Amino acid sequence: MSGHSKWSTIKHKKGAADAKRGALFTKLAREIMVAAKSGDPNPEMNFRLRLAVDNAKSQNMPKDNIDRAVARGSGVGADAVVLEEISYEAYGPGGAGIIVQTLTDNKNRTAAEVRAKITRGGGNLAGSNAVAWNFENKGLITVEVNEGDPEDIALEIVDAGAEDVEVDGTTVQVTAPYEDFAEVKSSVEALEGITVESGDVALVPTTLVPLDDKGAMQTLRLLDQLEELDDVSKVYSNGDFSDEVLEKYAGND
Repeated sequence: MSGHSKWSTIKHKKGAADAKRGALFTKLAREIMVAAKSGDPNPEMNFRLRLAVDNAKSQNMPKDNIDRAVARGSGVGADAVVLEEISYEAYGPGGAGIIVQTLTDNKNRTAAEVRAKITRGGGNLAGSNAVAWNFENKGLITVEVNEGDPEDIALEIVDAGAEDVEVDGTTVQVTAPYEDFAEVKSSVEALEGITVESGDVALVPTTLVPLDDKGAMQTLRLLDQLEELDDVSKVYSNGDFSDEVLEKYAGND
């Protein structure tokens, strides 16, 4: 499992702070809007929209908010909005690659905010594909085992078409091929004794960059600061963070 995936797991376990819930709902709504714009406004006919809606529901986003975001994204109503998807590539402290995905209605504002955070965080922006070549699109699913042996559940998930699984206590992290993600996710959801906590398409690094403790802490801090920007939807890194550093950073939050 990549260091970024492990960090995502720790943040997932910690839960979202109430103070950040409003910002979280804004990001979830934007993803729903872009997904609705990209295809059919019916989640059953638009897998990206289904993922966005499922993730919003898992974060207890009210149904009215979800429905309103779908309507705005599909161009229905007076408050319909157009958002642009823009990605930025950078190198963080210690040389780890970073990809910042944004959804914005003002690309000049977003570019300035992302550039400022990266520079102040000890990193620097990179050219197109300077970092992206080292990442692959994958499906990532987080499963919580409620009944049964997590190792046995993991084997069932592999049989369902998963590419890789990692067991951490009662949590199973699943990686699926991008082209098979919809089928694998449906198969996993059909298993008994489990709860699918999250499922989304993500950029997974093919190789990791080793970081010393200082560089790792600085990079984690920068990733968090970037994720806090309103226009930022997702942040990825190929930094190799040790379990000890991740737990220390989580404990300082």
